[in-house]
Amino acid sequence: MLDFIVYSVWLGAGATALLDLWALLLKTLFKLPTPPWHFVGRWFAGMAGGRFVHQQGISQSKPVEGELAVGWAMHYFTGMVFAGALLLIWGVDWVHAPHFTPALIVGLLTVGLGWFVLQPGMGVGIACSGAPKPNQARLLNVVGHIVFAIGLYGTALLVG
Repeated sequence: MLDFIVYSVWLGAGATALLDLWALLLKTLFKLPTPPWHFVGRWFAGMAGGRFVHQQGISQSKPVEGELAVGWAMHYFTGMVFAGALLLIWGVDWVHAPHFTPALIVGLLTVGLGWFVLQPGMGVGIACSGAPKPNQARLLNVVGHIVFAIGLYGTALLVG
């Protein structure tokens, strides 16, 4: 059990850090905005008060103290949970002999949580349908989760 927790933390943190580096690269090369982690924090903080959906958009909701820190923490925690899902399905031994396919499957399946839970909850609609450039947002979501998958695999190669 301890191995499962330790590897979930390592894999999730490593994959999430690679995703963050990817976001910085996109910002530097293409001037794309980095993810709004303060809004993610606002969304998670709102759940504690029973608010799961921000109909008018999360930007219209009242800011929450510490929302940026909450957003970053939940970003990394979620990465660790996704890594734990990979290890639950393929076993902790996957870390010692990783194959890319399981990481890619987890990476692509987790796009669905963003599209059907996070984004509607934040008032952006299903699969970014309410975003200013929904197709661009969808493409960035999918590519970002592939980068996350590469991070899962790469971190397993480093720590396994």
